[in-house]
Amino acid sequence: MKAVLMVAGEGKRLQPLTFTRPKPMIPIAGKPHLQLIMEYLKNAGITEIVLIVGYKQEQISEYFQDGTAFGLKIQYVTQKEQLGTGHAALCAKDLVKSEPFLLMNGDILISQETIPQLIKQYKSSHGPQLSIVKVPDPSAYGIVQFKQNTGEVNKIIEKPTDKTQFPEAYTNAGLYIFNPSIFEAIKQTSKLSRGEIEITDSIQRLINQGESIKVFKIEGFWLDLGKPWELFEATHYILDRMEPKNQGTIEENVKLIGKIIVGAGTVIHSGAYLEGPLLIGNNCKIGPNCYLRGYCSIGNDVHIGHACELKNTIVMDHSSIPHLSYVGDSIIGSYVNLAAGTITANLRFDKKTISMNVKGERVDTGRQKLGAIIGDYVQTGIGTTIMPGVKIGPYNFLGPNTNITEDIPPNANHGKKE
Repeated sequence: MKAVLMVAGEGKRLQPLTFTRPKPMIPIAGKPHLQLIMEYLKNAGITEIVLIVGYKQEQISEYFQDGTAFGLKIQYVTQKEQLGTGHAALCAKDLVKSEPFLLMNGDILISQETIPQLIKQYKSSHGPQLSIVKVPDPSAYGIVQFKQNTGEVNKIIEKPTDKTQFPEAYTNAGLYIFNPSIFEAIKQTSKLSRGEIEITDSIQRLINQGESIKVFKIEGFWLDLGKPWELFEATHYILDRMEPKNQGTIEENVKLIGKIIVGAGTVIHSGAYLEGPLLIGNNCKIGPNCYLRGYCSIGNDVHIGHACELKNTIVMDHSSIPHLSYVGDSIIGSYVNLAAGTITANLRFDKKTISMNVKGERVDTGRQKLGAIIGDYVQTGIGTTIMPGVKIGPYNFLGPNTNITEDIPPNANHGKKE
């Protein structure tokens, strides 16, 4: 069986992180999200993978190439226009041919056990499978109604407007096993007003034509990685399941508490105080005299220096926080330099939950603590303070002693570039 992964989207809700990278390449606990999913597929016995790519596809193909280095065979198909999930699946038709195949949205994270369980159910029932998951507010997704006695899908209701009608229900989880009959159904599916073909409409067409599609209930972890703060939950999930490991150098007078993973070539200097779970990548310089608190994920070639404190923070490759800074509940992109005294505030005075701009709308994150989301190639001046929930686009220079209270778009050049 082949797997088809739909990873062509731009990921606008994840900006500013996706201004400079496709969303499947956003790291989760040290690996691109797409790599985690492909490792799960490989462990389930699926080694032939078709990637439906589009936005910044060269980053994906350069990293994974033909898949040999990962023990996989990877083929690429370009979705030239983003015309919906149905259109994306149809792009794989010539490579899938006449065999059943696994289809998966590229922006979900699941447990490693889910795919083997799905395949097992498929083999026992010999028919298409639609994965579902119970969520407290299914109105943001598609509601799947099915027969309780047989597990056959009756109807898919895409993003119902009346939230009270479905206070708790099963939603489409974005993971399927299909027969090639789905391709003909996609061809027959009408486009929506925005010009897209949704795979759920094609599934409903198959059901209306009498084809039996069974639900597969995901009982374990499932997360739709659609918004920046959801990366924290994903990171927590992966870190909790990693084994402690030290491939670096830890000097005397370093305090380690809990599960710590240290990559090759990394040096933890004297006076550092580290609380796990905590991941530090390769070739990093940590300390002296810094404090890294739980659920930090530090990329490769990162410098975190004297008198810095990090808490529940993701720092991507090649970034530097060299001295006298506090970064809490934040995401720091690649090639970022935070000058001395840079502070990210992560708590409102009134203790209310923090809102963030997502695709032009103000969205309540539901989080009482949330710092900054900083894109790649950002530099701050000394004494910079950043208020909770602020997003800073890539390629910005923030002047010294500035207080950032609103989002900054890419290339805004706030402050003076030296």
